[in-house]
Amino acid sequence: MTAHPSDVAIEPDLSIGATVGVEEEYHLVDPITFSLAPRPLLSEAVASGREDPRLRAEMVTSQLEAVTDVCRTLTELRASLVAARHAARTSAEQHSATILATSTHPFARLEEIDIMRHPRYARLVDRFGAVVRQFNLCGCHVHVSMPDLDTAVQVSNHARPYLPLLVAMTGSSPFHEGGDTGHASYRMALLRLWPHGGPPPLMANGAEYLALLEDLRRTGLIDEPNTLLWELRPSSRYPTLEFRMPDVCTDLDDAVLLAALVRSLSRTLGKRIASGTDAPNVPDALLASTRWRAARYGLTGDLWSQSRGDIVEARVAVEDMLAELSDDLRLHGEYDVVSDLTAALLTRGTSADRQRAVAARAGDLRAVAADAAALTCGG
Repeated sequence: MTAHPSDVAIEPDLSIGATVGVEEEYHLVDPITFSLAPRPLLSEAVASGREDPRLRAEMVTSQLEAVTDVCRTLTELRASLVAARHAARTSAEQHSATILATSTHPFARLEEIDIMRHPRYARLVDRFGAVVRQFNLCGCHVHVSMPDLDTAVQVSNHARPYLPLLVAMTGSSPFHEGGDTGHASYRMALLRLWPHGGPPPLMANGAEYLALLEDLRRTGLIDEPNTLLWELRPSSRYPTLEFRMPDVCTDLDDAVLLAALVRSLSRTLGKRIASGTDAPNVPDALLASTRWRAARYGLTGDLWSQSRGDIVEARVAVEDMLAELSDDLRLHGEYDVVSDLTAALLTRGTSADRQRAVAARAGDLRAVAADAAALTCGG
């Protein structure tokens, strides 16, 4: 059976980032027209465990989630991502569909989405009303192992300023309902509609985190910890810190790069915490501003460099983060791989850049979806 962070007990003495796992969400689309393809029967089969164990059902029946093994090396992670995408594609094909790894569907209308019949989702609709039906969004979640909750909270505190840069590097949602949104990640703009979206607050320790969860539950915002939509949160079911803010990566290389950067960042920040370095107290207004820039411009504009404490050219911001992580990456034998993947991303651009280039060339958003679906499936 496929091992997933939620299924595997991780030894409590593991160091920060000893293992990493990835969850990817995909749109289900018609393999000919590339229109959205709700498949309630597939969702029900996945939810009941009748499909590949790598797969998870989503709230929207035109979406499917695939999960990797718990991985220790980037080689393992790449192989597991390939296997997870293959499993998702195979199950989709059995229901006359294929998978599309873009965070928004380029031309689908919101009225086309179909919410899975499940008490949990019915409660969401009852609680948040029409907001729930504004979302047809796919993301990528990276789980990094943590030895305990207090450590996860401290790493979260230190990681907050770096989240926007990771968003800029993974933008795959420039189009929405048939139009160009002007964003590299329109998904990030839409997620702000949720009252419990956005970056996590600074918290002193695990006890404060648990107390805040209880307050949110008592006030009716969440039912359980795993319904909290922060962009970064400790897991309630297994010892990981979950980075939830990136768009889903169309190109598998970018998914490997994202996971490698997130894990190295966690390890690097863990060393700072061990040395007594305080978390950067970035004002919420500044964090919101840097988040907006990343979602709006991706790698085509200027971004926040945490090491400089200033806005710089996107390439410089990415190179600054790579420099911050270089010691850790070299220690773990990952620097060459990550450096090459970073250089490739900076050269060709993000999925959002590629989608716009295809749209300009073809003048048809179906061509955009077709190209992205082919890349999702390894073409």
